[in-house]
Amino acid sequence: MKQVEIYTSPLCGFCHAAKRLLKEKNVNFTEIDVLENPNRKPEMIQRANGGRTVPQIFVGDTHVGGCDDLYALERAGKLDALLAA
Repeated sequence: MKQVEIYTSPLCGFCHAAKRLLKEKNVNFTEIDVLENPNRKPEMIQRANGGRTVPQIFVGDTHVGGCDDLYALERAGKLDALLAA
């Protein structure tokens, strides 16, 4: 399975929803809390091609986008293939 990274904030409901989906699928992920680690936010913005809101989700080198994008992949049946090694 590819490495999954998610930039989050504890105040963000969409972050909680995205993490919930990943946990339901038994996907291990690295969470980067940009509220706790504000020095990581510029890194997130650069990696997300200017995306400033959380969550920003990455599967391997692929920028998935936010929570809605993650759920859209799941509904389309494409998330498992993206996660596969």
